[in-house]
Amino acid sequence: MYDFITIGSATQDVFIQSDVASIVSVSQIAKKSEFMSFPYGAKTEIADFSKNLGGGAVNTATNFANLGCKTSTIIKLGNDELNNIIKLKLAKSGIDIMNIIDSSKYLTGFSIVLVSFQGDRTVLAHRGANAHVHEKEVNFDAIKNSRWVYVSPLSGNSNKILDKIAKFCEENKINLAINAGTTALKKGAKYFSKILKTAQIVVMNKEEATLVTKIQVRPDTKEIKFSNENIHPDIVSMLKALKGDTKTIVAITDGKNGVYCYDGKKIYICPIFPAVVVSTLGAGDAFSSTFCASMDKFNWDIEKSLKYASVNSASVCTNFGAQEGFLTFKEIEEKLKKEPNFKVRTICV
Repeated sequence: MYDFITIGSATQDVFIQSDVASIVSVSQIAKKSEFMSFPYGAKTEIADFSKNLGGGAVNTATNFANLGCKTSTIIKLGNDELNNIIKLKLAKSGIDIMNIIDSSKYLTGFSIVLVSFQGDRTVLAHRGANAHVHEKEVNFDAIKNSRWVYVSPLSGNSNKILDKIAKFCEENKINLAINAGTTALKKGAKYFSKILKTAQIVVMNKEEATLVTKIQVRPDTKEIKFSNENIHPDIVSMLKALKGDTKTIVAITDGKNGVYCYDGKKIYICPIFPAVVVSTLGAGDAFSSTFCASMDKFNWDIEKSLKYASVNSASVCTNFGAQEGFLTFKEIEEKLKKEPNFKVRTICV
C-alpha cells in the first residue's frame, strides 16, 4: 500500500541565470502583467548555469518520499539517456519505479529555466513523452493500492486521463489531490467543476485560478486601494467560485504574497516563510505536496499544514533545482521554532 502515488511530468531542467534580464511591468485598468526581457538580437552573458531533474510528478514524489511517505509515481519517459538517469535517481530516493511508462517514440521532457535577478523564473518547456500518457498505459491497480493520488499538471493529450483518474478515485474512495495545469483549466469552469467535486485538495497559482474562474485581480487605482484591505476581494471571489458547494479544500498560491486557502468557512492567509531566494522553480510543487502530506499527517489541520508547506517551499527557493532543499517534518518543525512570529491569519467569510 502506497501513501502517495504521483501522476504527471518528468523533465531535465537546465537553469540559466543572467543578470542582464529586465523585468518589465505592464499595467491595465483590469490587470497587471510582468515580463522577463532580454536585449533583442544581442549575445547575452550567463551568470550561472546548472542541470537538474524536475517535472511535477518527479518533484512531488521526491518530496513525499523525503517526508517519510511510501511513494510511487506514474510518469512517461522517452527513448533516451535520461530514461535510466531518472529511474536511478527516483529509486535512490526511495520511490517505487515499477509504474513508470516507457516510450519508444518520444523523448523525455526538457525545460530551459530562465532565472531573473529577483529569483523568479520563466520556463521554456518541451513536453516530449509527458504529453502522451494514455489511459491504457496507466496502472490503475497501483492507484487502487494507494491512500492518496496526487495529480500534477498533465500536458497535451495526457490531460485526457484526468477525468478518468478523478472518477476512479471517487469510485474507490481514494483521496485525490490536484495541482491543476493550464491544459485542464483552459477547458473552463464547467469541465473543471466536475473534477473539483471528486478532489479533497486542489492547489493552483493565481494565474491558473484566473484562467478557470475568469476573475481578474484588479490593481490599485486612484479611487480604490485594494492593497489596504485584509485580502483582495477578487481573491475572495476566486476562492468562493472554486470551492462552490464541493467538499474540496482550495488553495491559491500568489508568489511573494503567500497563499490563500478556503475550507468553506474560513479563509487562511499564509505569508511566505523568510528565505534568501535563489530560484522559485519547484516552490509550488514543494508547497502543494508538503501541504497534502501535512494534512494527512496532522489530521487535516489547515493552519499547521500551511505553515509546514511554506517552510519547505522557502527551503527549495534557496537552491537551484526543483528538488534541492527538501526538508523532513522534523527539520521543518525546527525551523518553525526559530520563527515564533510566523503566523497564519484567518478570516471568516
